[in-house]
Amino acid sequence: MSVAGCAIDVQALTKRYNGKTVVDKVSIRVPRGKIYGFLGPNGSGKTTTIRMLCGLITPDFGKGTCLGFDVRTESEKIRRRTGYMTQKFSYWEDLSIEENLKFVADMFGLDNPDERVEETLKRLNLASRRNQLAGKLSGGWKQRLALAACIMHDPELLLLDEPTAGVDPQARREFWDHIHALAAKGLTVLVSTHYMDEAERCHAIIYIAYGRIVTSGTAEEVIAHAGLTTWTVEGRDLSEVRNELQSNPAVSTSALFGNTLHVSGPDAESLRKAMRTYCGKPGYICAEAPTSLEDAFIHFMSRIKEE
Repeated sequence: MSVAGCAIDVQALTKRYNGKTVVDKVSIRVPRGKIYGFLGPNGSGKTTTIRMLCGLITPDFGKGTCLGFDVRTESEKIRRRTGYMTQKFSYWEDLSIEENLKFVADMFGLDNPDERVEETLKRLNLASRRNQLAGKLSGGWKQRLALAACIMHDPELLLLDEPTAGVDPQARREFWDHIHALAAKGLTVLVSTHYMDEAERCHAIIYIAYGRIVTSGTAEEVIAHAGLTTWTVEGRDLSEVRNELQSNPAVSTSALFGNTLHVSGPDAESLRKAMRTYCGKPGYICAEAPTSLEDAFIHFMSRIKEE
């Protein structure tokens, strides 16, 4: 991927607060027109990284460009061309949807603001609710208003910080349909999320923990990087089964998914031997299974905690 084809191209970004390093030598390259998922536990440095990319925070160390502009010296140019959706709904709850969008249009100094607002209302299917107060909206509609405000000035890059947290599944699906439609028209998106199904809808994933990039690539590449073999177990007393298997050195991670236990480990033969206790035992069904993205992330987190 050429640098010219990148919307984001930063190297070794570092940020410290009160002597604590919250982002540690993070390097990210995102091609234009793609959707990249930014994953990691709370406190991993996702929000701080996003704020450095859009020019709200200056990195202590590191360098790079966002939309071709230097992240250290040209932050204003980056902000004018970027849509940033924060974790918390940050628009005016005592204004209507239409009034909020008109206010944003005025802040950006957009030409033909009334036409731009009308176009945005239609684009996000908000026209029928234009007069509804933002404070009276459900989480899904607030999310849609926030997205409308982010794209009204036709940005080249969207930075979305956990935009679907606390939103129902239908609203999440509709939101992602909008995101893919925008990307199809050339918009680049970096979106932080905790949802594995959302991560799998991205063209590629960046996983960060304790301020450092752990792995990146397509969902298939991230799973392959984990190097795991996975088995599933169905049967009785799976919590007890999990406790017994977790103490086996061949098992790196185990997690319950409803009535099924997922057990993973880096050594296929050692894990196979560990599973023999339950394979063929009355009341249990064991089978080798594809490793999921969630299995991989649980493994990465377990390994990082040990380190």
